[in-house]
Amino acid sequence: MDFRAKLDLYEKLMRLDKPIGILLLLWPTLWAQWLATGGHPNLVILWIFILGTVLMRSAGCVMNDYADRHFDPHVERTKDRPLAAGMVSEKEALLLTGFLVLLSALLLLPLNRLTWLLSVGAVFLAASYPFTKRFFAVPQAYLGIAFGFGIPMSFAAHAGAVPAIAWAMLLANVFWAVAYDTEYAMVDRDDDLKIGIKTSAITFGRFDVAAVMACYAATLAVLAGIGVARHFGLFYFLGLLVAAGIAGYHYTLIRGRERGPCFKAFLHNNWLGGAIFLGIVLDHLHRIPLTPH
Repeated sequence: MDFRAKLDLYEKLMRLDKPIGILLLLWPTLWAQWLATGGHPNLVILWIFILGTVLMRSAGCVMNDYADRHFDPHVERTKDRPLAAGMVSEKEALLLTGFLVLLSALLLLPLNRLTWLLSVGAVFLAASYPFTKRFFAVPQAYLGIAFGFGIPMSFAAHAGAVPAIAWAMLLANVFWAVAYDTEYAMVDRDDDLKIGIKTSAITFGRFDVAAVMACYAATLAVLAGIGVARHFGLFYFLGLLVAAGIAGYHYTLIRGRERGPCFKAFLHNNWLGGAIFLGIVLDHLHRIPLTPH
């Protein structure tokens, strides 16, 4: 196999051809970058976090495929992944993971010590998440912590501390991740039952749709509480309102529990995260109080 063909396989292994995971990891990080700085993030730090998001999501995908290498060949959606199909070796996967983590670590060199310390937790979460599907009934909650760890890191990088608002935002992200990743898990439920992997779609059972909608509601409620506590303006809450409308649309997709629409709902979460971010940006550019002074 020539070098170009091998690079194509590595690209697929890192899911660079499927950027939805990068976006779902990036949106909460961008929320935090803006809220931590009053809408004026340091551009160098911002780009470090954007590049770090791409690298760590890629490393997480490779590690996930390594952890699931004995399961993926038995799942219709994953059987053709490079590691599952035997086109990339286990050693290559581990070396690629190490290389991506090393690049991520080098990006952190200009940042402060607290950000470095938090990055150790971020790496642990990304590396351990794939294994939680063996024993944790709702591994999607663990994923939410892993996917949201850019939030406390963003506050640490900009402010040198992690205030309560950062942890509240992380909680909101956990609820959001349970919502969208349950939609994703609903696609693979039959295969996951056969091979014995635990997912929220299996754990919630016939209440899966209700659980997804409840998690969307919890996400928006926590973010709304943050907005009230911080006296955010109209645009912030309009962003949340648009996000609520998008979540309502997802209900129409998942209520039939069909694979195609459930997967479409999962992908569509990019727009939900983007709507919240747009509300945050506009609110910081044009603060319109909800009530007159």
